[in-house]
Amino acid sequence: MTAANATIEIGLNAVIVAVADGLPQIVQVGDGGTGEPESLPFGAFDPLHHRTFEIGLRSWVEEQTALQLGYVEQLYTFGDRGRHRSRGDSDPHVVSVGYLALTRQTEGSRDVLTRHHSGWRSWYDYFPWEDWRDGRPAMLDSDILPALMAWAEIPPPADVPPRALNRMERLTLAFGLHADKWDEERALERYELLYEASLVEEALRDGRPAALKRPHLPKFGRPMRFDHRRVLATAMSRLRAKLKYRPVVFELMPGTFTLTELQTTVEAIFGRHLHKQNFRRLVENADLVEPTGATSTATGGRPAALFRFRHELLKERPAPGLRVGGR
Repeated sequence: MTAANATIEIGLNAVIVAVADGLPQIVQVGDGGTGEPESLPFGAFDPLHHRTFEIGLRSWVEEQTALQLGYVEQLYTFGDRGRHRSRGDSDPHVVSVGYLALTRQTEGSRDVLTRHHSGWRSWYDYFPWEDWRDGRPAMLDSDILPALMAWAEIPPPADVPPRALNRMERLTLAFGLHADKWDEERALERYELLYEASLVEEALRDGRPAALKRPHLPKFGRPMRFDHRRVLATAMSRLRAKLKYRPVVFELMPGTFTLTELQTTVEAIFGRHLHKQNFRRLVENADLVEPTGATSTATGGRPAALFRFRHELLKERPAPGLRVGGR
């Protein structure tokens, strides 16, 4: 690439999250029959029609998916060389501004997404090691950690800039090895270690030498086009952290809900179970919800009280999140 043809295009990526059927689900764009991996929804920023990036994002998301986005937050700007453009082609290099968007699933949205070769998929299909709700994922000890430890023992190439922490120290922090403490907010760090170790298909696609030397790559989650799995991991880490200090979880909830439904949603995002009584005490002490006076029998058991988010809280003080702890 020379200065004469080093053109840049600004794109917008959206990690659109909803929780349904007890799973955190994202909108993924299918291959349309091309055989390419799935991707996140993305489109170009058009400064002639969109005054801001966020207006552009909301516009084409609504046009493509019929989804009305609620909470939207800018994540990061992704612009590493080679993320879209390949050697020898003449297309512009794409710099994407990633966004996290929260919404709720509807029957209508599923129908529209299907017509656009898109749909909802659990984010744990892409990161199965992040879901601890049925216990510690077996693949961590059987496959992932042995492969990463073997990689950590190899000295980095001479042309790699030194880091503050060595490979084993980074691995220990990301996966909580010594303290046996899994930090759900380190989802991005864990994926980046797997990529750097050339243990995911994206590393092979990007031509990393270590991946090219492997006789086969392990199946560590579904791959995505470009660097979209990294964008998704960024969104996971951000949302898991955000839930602890801002009440954004209610963007994922219907107008009224039971406390069990609220807990199930939080657990779906964090990927781990929470102590029922501690969770309810936390919600009550934070004064986040108020009873509606109605009940629900949707579970088929005893009627459960229905609650709603207490919107007045936003006017009274900086609204807290859910500083949850493990079981």
